[in-house]
Amino acid sequence: MQNVDAAEIAKFAARAQDWWNPSGAFKTLHEINGLRAGYIAERAELEGARVLDVGCGGGLLSEALAERGAAVLGVDLAPASLDVARSHAAERGVAVEYRCVDVEALACERPASFEVVTCLEMLEHVPEPQRVIAACAALLAPGGAAFFSTINRNPKSFALAIVGAEYVLGLLPRGSHEYLKLVRPSELASWCRAARLTVAEITGLHFNPLLRSYSLGGNVDVNYFLHARKPQAAGT
Repeated sequence: MQNVDAAEIAKFAARAQDWWNPSGAFKTLHEINGLRAGYIAERAELEGARVLDVGCGGGLLSEALAERGAAVLGVDLAPASLDVARSHAAERGVAVEYRCVDVEALACERPASFEVVTCLEMLEHVPEPQRVIAACAALLAPGGAAFFSTINRNPKSFALAIVGAEYVLGLLPRGSHEYLKLVRPSELASWCRAARLTVAEITGLHFNPLLRSYSLGGNVDVNYFLHARKPQAAGT
């Protein structure tokens, strides 16, 4: 069975035309996109690297990584989002390949094929995120780097990431996240270890409402990134 929540796919498909509107439903992703790409570039060589962007949506991160010299494949299960991603990349002359394919199916098709795998702001939208982690690990070449980002599950994250961000500040559309689908760092780290990935770093993503700015570092109480690596093959 595909690891898919049909309601989540429909939700993103309905907003597909808004992907590249910096003031629209995905404005927060626009605001943090440079920070996300920079975080990855500081920890993995992107020039000439084969990169897989899982849950790529309209291609914001995919394009940013391609512009840093990576050969990027973006995958998503919302065809409407991929249509927008392809159109925008073509308009800007950015070389990115996009496919509507399940990450677990792709892992069977192309194991150990990518030096970098990213899966950002996606794990909290699938029924079984641990299966996504396992597929990402299978797709990584030995020595490759994986990057995940999601939202912690605790009272503080509920207050800030759901009530505050969606209902008070309007940073995200209401209903973007469901509390019980949020992922604790300990859970994400355990899924990585089960998939034979080594956790290199977990770091928080913070929003300053007064300056309307974002920064990385410090606690992981709300939004956070996890960087993991796949060990080199034995004997290398």
